[in-house]
Amino acid sequence: MENTVELEILGLSSNHSQSGSFTLVMGEITGTRRLPIVIGMFEAQAIAIEIEKIVPNRPMTHDLFKSFASNFNFSVDHILVSDMREGVFYAKIVCKDDDKTVEIDARPSDAIAIAVRFDAPIFCEKKVMSEAAIEFNEEEEAKSEKESASSKPKANPAKSQKHEALKDFSLEKLNQMLEKAINSEDYERAARIRDEINRRN
Repeated sequence: MENTVELEILGLSSNHSQSGSFTLVMGEITGTRRLPIVIGMFEAQAIAIEIEKIVPNRPMTHDLFKSFASNFNFSVDHILVSDMREGVFYAKIVCKDDDKTVEIDARPSDAIAIAVRFDAPIFCEKKVMSEAAIEFNEEEEAKSEKESASSKPKANPAKSQKHEALKDFSLEKLNQMLEKAINSEDYERAARIRDEINRRN
């Protein structure tokens, strides 16, 4: 696509300057620029849950959108971060069916939560990148990679609980704990339990 840059999700972290918000860091696939976007807690959780491939007990809003789309035979072609005005980002969800293409206005956080569910590419207008992106040099890049390795997106970024000694539990008990965590929508704990189960299989 002309005049756009393709992005990928690099990380998700708590925003210390705005309580209850998170910073989603997007990086251009063919370059070193980073586009940080401040998003809400619900959207951060929705993105993290899909990245970690956790199936919630009840469908979230973005899962509902995907189900709606599949039942009406249209798909998400791509997401476009289309504009930034007075520090606020704007996005479009580009949907297709057999006959036509439709652009739907959306907040970037919702658009990206939907993109990860459809495995759709995320693009940004070059103009927005030139105005809002941060250039990383090689030294900063190495530091950023080290930080992102130690702070992967969590399925519930709002909660910080002590890590349990999951290795002490039996596989049967872990599966029961996993079901309970999903039922209570404690997705961060569910992710840790799921990882421990995967290590044993």
